[in-house]
Amino acid sequence: MPPTSPAPIDIAILVFEASSASVIYGMYDLFMSAGRDWGFIVDGQAGRQRLQPLLVSTREQTVTVGNGVPIRIDYTLADCPNLEVICVPEINIPPGQPLDGLFDTEVLWLRQRHAAGATLASACSGALLLAEAGLLDGYEATTHWAYCQILGQRFPKVKVRSQRSLVLSGEGQRLVMAGGGTSWLDLALYLIARLVSVEAAMQVAKLNLIDWHNVGQQPYARLAQTRQVDDALIARCQAWIAENYRISAPVAAMTELSGLTERTFKRRFQIATGLPPLEYVHTLRLEEAKQMLEAGNAPIEAIAQDIGYEDPGFFSRLFQRHVKLTPAQYRKRFRGLHLSLKQGV
Repeated sequence: MPPTSPAPIDIAILVFEASSASVIYGMYDLFMSAGRDWGFIVDGQAGRQRLQPLLVSTREQTVTVGNGVPIRIDYTLADCPNLEVICVPEINIPPGQPLDGLFDTEVLWLRQRHAAGATLASACSGALLLAEAGLLDGYEATTHWAYCQILGQRFPKVKVRSQRSLVLSGEGQRLVMAGGGTSWLDLALYLIARLVSVEAAMQVAKLNLIDWHNVGQQPYARLAQTRQVDDALIARCQAWIAENYRISAPVAAMTELSGLTERTFKRRFQIATGLPPLEYVHTLRLEEAKQMLEAGNAPIEAIAQDIGYEDPGFFSRLFQRHVKLTPAQYRKRFRGLHLSLKQGV
């Protein structure tokens, strides 16, 4: 029998009336996507799901959160199994309103789960619950900008870092906090990187157009049109060129491999893949260049040579035409995301 794949890692999202559906379901969808959706887009075959989000609450069955949105609950806090990570969404209450008595059950549960070894991750003002639990005393923390002053005043032992969008604190960095607004996206990506891999987090970021530097859709374009095809002969050429795209005459080499005339090969290749053979090779090379720009410090000229372009100027122009950013601009924007996701992983 073939070996069975490991079960997805369970990750809890705490649900309470003062939270919002957009954050809860947004994190839920990103966690579900990790490892699964990239292959579906790239080659038409979904990958293995790596994370299983669970919605937990003090209440059973359904909780109505902000804007009257009902959320179905998977477990009550009392019945929830031991989990590696628990996410706390934002608290939709005025910054100056006391929390006394509002979240006593949730605070006690978070304290107990953290003592048992769980990592607690808060989005936005959810850090206030971690502070209420006494878990942030003596540690760095961040929260939504509107709550930073309140956090510092109510909990003077907490080292509030209002300018930082993501803070890792505590023993084993088991306290993770994201700042305001849509920083829950950063939180979800970090957790995917930590629990699965940096590559899985980058894939989720690209699929969902998550960009910490506010660029458009083009830099995230991947090989959506280069998936394997039904034409067995062309599929064989695809598999071969995936390993040999650096050669100097890639289309001629594929034509020879196919045994077809050049005209027939080009026609069949475009019908099967949606791209002319040379454009397909450029796509493969540019995707490799993106990975090298994201993950390393090699000079752009060296990257051009490594992927098969003798003229760095031609490579740079081609890259900008396809990606809508120069290689240097792409590295500046996406290397920061790559390094940020690796922090603490």
